[in-house]
Amino acid sequence: MQRDGAGALMSDRRAVIVGASECDLGDTGLSVLHLQTQAVTRALADAGLSLGDVDGLACTSVARFSATQLADYLGIEPVWTDSTFAGGAAFEMFVARAAQAIEAGQAEVVVISFASNQRSARSRSLGNLFEPHTPEAQFEGPYGPLYPLSHYAMAAQRYLHITGAGREHLAEVAVAARQWALLNPAAFRHGAGPLTVDAVLESPLISSPLSAADCCLVTDGGGAIVLTTAERARDLPGAPIHILGYGESTSHTSMATPEDLVTTGAQVSGAIALHKAGLAPAEIDVVQIYDSFTITVLLSLEALGFCARGEAWQFVQNGRIAPGGDFALNTSGGGLSYCHPGQFGVLLLVEAVRQLRGECAERQVSGARTALAHGTGGILSTSATVVLGVDR
Repeated sequence: MQRDGAGALMSDRRAVIVGASECDLGDTGLSVLHLQTQAVTRALADAGLSLGDVDGLACTSVARFSATQLADYLGIEPVWTDSTFAGGAAFEMFVARAAQAIEAGQAEVVVISFASNQRSARSRSLGNLFEPHTPEAQFEGPYGPLYPLSHYAMAAQRYLHITGAGREHLAEVAVAARQWALLNPAAFRHGAGPLTVDAVLESPLISSPLSAADCCLVTDGGGAIVLTTAERARDLPGAPIHILGYGESTSHTSMATPEDLVTTGAQVSGAIALHKAGLAPAEIDVVQIYDSFTITVLLSLEALGFCARGEAWQFVQNGRIAPGGDFALNTSGGGLSYCHPGQFGVLLLVEAVRQLRGECAERQVSGARTALAHGTGGILSTSATVVLGVDR
């Protein structure tokens, strides 16, 4: 395959994103397969494609063999699949895998999807979810941690200790997320009214220092994006979104093993993705960061290079990350106020694509041309970053 002097692919097999959509959100009463089908077919309709065009599929959490199960349900026979389970970071990882498959000629149209009915099925539990026969089950499980909450709370407690920040500074992340959600009619908290720092601090303390308002929602929902070649995209109705860079890192599975609770793999995945994109953090217009908990956002902002280490709690103050601020973060309302179906990574991508296409109405970031989506999985265990742009 020919390349130009900068190493870019000269052929039109360059992978681009051409469709994005969410399924029904909230408390739907629908099955996982029903929600997955909604996400896939809506994203394909958005792209101007149909199920018959799909020959690649990446998804998780449908069944033990997720891609096989969903492909059978959809009535398709893909020639490329991926069901890598890496928590909320899986979907940013899928973008890399799918782009590589398309550019290598393994597939022409790939759908990346996820959906969960955890709220209506009452399947979500904060209890001990350690798998039997693992070191975590033996050495951490007996102490009764709330998984994953207690582990993020440990990281938060350490962060507050070493930086001098307080719970009120964590709260700023939740307050800003709610303000964005009030601009998003699809958000679970759209009609709930504004959130204040005091309200966050007064919400029930679940695992110190994290309160209920520091924690993501528990909802049904999900979404999908569609990738194809730049050549195929010329015949489709919408402008393609270019995949400028991607990177990932896997660090640990247990809170006993990291040397530093507040250093995450985002430092590695972000550096790789931004280097591949040829961009600095300051050149990113819209940022979508997995906000499983308020502390996740602060740690990720620092690791991705948007501010110095130990300074994220100051970086987010005074409405900087809220609508009207100078740093557009989690513009859908995020997992804290938009929706959180258990794995939020695909919806970070959906919102990034919509922002770059200028489709976000009241919450639209003016002139957005570059976007970064960063997923986090497990207990700060997996990190994956994708940089997107309206231009190559």
